Amino acid sequence: MADKLSLARIKKFGQTFEISIDPEAALKFKNGDINNIREVLHSEQIFLDAKKGEIAPSNKLQEVFKTDDPLKVAEIIIKEGEIQTTSEHRSKEREQKLNQLIGMIHRMGINPTNNLPHPANRIEAALEEAKFRLDEHKSAEDQLEDALSKIRPIIPIKIEQRILVLTIPGAHVGKANGLVRGNCKILNEDWRQDGSWAVKVEIPAGFQEELMDKLNGITHGEVQVEVLSD
Repeated sequence: MADKLSLARIKKFGQTFEISIDPEAALKFKNGDINNIREVLHSEQIFLDAKKGEIAPSNKLQEVFKTDDPLKVAEIIIKEGEIQTTSEHRSKEREQKLNQLIGMIHRMGINPTNNLPHPANRIEAALEEAKFRLDEHKSAEDQLEDALSKIRPIIPIKIEQRILVLTIPGAHVGKANGLVRGNCKILNEDWRQDGSWAVKVEIPAGFQEELMDKLNGITHGEVQVEVLSD
């Protein structure tokens, strides 16, 4: 059970203070994605040693943090201290980051022999074959170039952007608008008198096939596409 205990801790004036947390929620709180500290805590108590159940006395909290309110102290610990995670959580986080990296390569890269994206499982196999080591302390974006350099000797891959002009009939603009804006860089757009939307976009070349599948599904095949660069 001890290995499953996730803590955040801070050291002040030679004394360590700990709180028992949900590590994922704690990271979200630290990044401003969660505002309610109670969503983070497993216990609204401040410990000197959480594994031993040794609770910090109120006068010590007042002396060090200028408050004995455990929720306010917990906020300070999460924002200024160190968030520790379980091996299970670290493994899950690593898997999510690896999948994010594979997804980026799949969307951004194409096989120059057929101008199609590599399947995600082929990219994953290439990373394994190249013995690529994911750095848990760096974002997927920061590791993209390193990953590409490792797999290029194994699979042919080219990263490029593609510029398209999409013309979407007025009846389908409502649903298509969010998809396009959420996944493409808008370069120019024109709202026409017949209600249709002509939009010039820039996308990763590997994402074109997926985008067209989604737009054809929304518009029942009525989207018009002009490729300006490839």
